[in-house]
Amino acid sequence: MHKTMSVADRRAREREELRQKILDKARELFIAHGYEGVTLRKIANAIEYAPGTIYSYFKDKDELLRALCVADWESFEQNFPRSFEPSKPLDALRAIGTSYIRFALENPNQYRLMFMTPKPPAMKELDDEILAKKGDPARDGYALLRQVVQMAIDAELLRERFRDAEVVAQTLWAGVHGMASLEIAMGCDPWLEWAPREERITAIVDALLWGLVADEAGRA
Repeated sequence: MHKTMSVADRRAREREELRQKILDKARELFIAHGYEGVTLRKIANAIEYAPGTIYSYFKDKDELLRALCVADWESFEQNFPRSFEPSKPLDALRAIGTSYIRFALENPNQYRLMFMTPKPPAMKELDDEILAKKGDPARDGYALLRQVVQMAIDAELLRERFRDAEVVAQTLWAGVHGMASLEIAMGCDPWLEWAPREERITAIVDALLWGLVADEAGRA
């Protein structure tokens, strides 16, 4: 039997929908104008609501930006595959790198704000909710990457010169970020005849791994 939505439920849904609308528009404006160039009034005008409506959700711009970053980071972290065979860390690294790029290309505005936009002073002091995730591979994407890199090092799958997990993890990150940011910034540039996207994703991930692995480990 169909259950009619109560007035309270409908209002709660509408309130959440408006909150998401505020966050989505704020993200666009922060990317376009920078932190200093955005006010709550500007966000309200962009969604055609009175400024007081924004204040009923967020007390100030810092609180709004923090909520936006927490939501985007949560979505980003949940994107990574965490079920893999411990005996196959190279396969896991390939899956992590591929997932990273695909998230960026499927969520370009979120990615721009997280990795391609300078962070304002308000975000330099992370709160306890964010800091609690740091170093936990189950909730921290970088910690997951570093953990899998260390597994590959321990299994002697990487070249001898690449035995520092931090250096390797940050190099892999830089590589996939380069692919993602270039695609986001110039993917529609008519100057270049881009190869198919999936082929480029596979190529950058393979190239990064092949440059790291020991000859004995194979390069399948």
